[in-house]
Amino acid sequence: MSARRAGWAGAGAEGRERGSVSERGSVSLYVAVVAAALLAVVALVVDGGGRLRAVERADALAQEAARTGGQQIDASLAIPGTAIVLREDAAVAAAQDYLAAAGVTGEVVVSEDLRSLTVTVRDEYRPAFLGMLGFNQLTVTGRGSATLVPTGAVGGTA
Repeated sequence: MSARRAGWAGAGAEGRERGSVSERGSVSLYVAVVAAALLAVVALVVDGGGRLRAVERADALAQEAARTGGQQIDASLAIPGTAIVLREDAAVAAAQDYLAAAGVTGEVVVSEDLRSLTVTVRDEYRPAFLGMLGFNQLTVTGRGSATLVPTGAVGGTA
């Protein structure tokens, strides 16, 4: 029985010795490649999701700033029923104040007919993983608009 064990152990040792020369480190290389690929996927998912959240935030801030600016109507024309239009300076100032309070910068444009307002917001996103590759900041842009739509009688009840 001991001869049988010796023969079996010896054969296994020879087999391992011969195979290890040509395959030495192959599992380590595989693990390293798979780990790097998984890390890259995680980095793209985390930073891609973060960028999408930053774009959504910029869009939301732009829309809210446009709504805030859109509330600045010219009462001297609206009350007598002449027209419902924006007070351009007040609308731009209100939207810019909203953006400043939110900690972002942007551009506010009032249409020529003074009935709509468009806000473009620029913000920065700092990636968690892509910063290691030199992408320290990504600029995101959001847009929002508000349009005055009169309903019913101007200055009266609908």
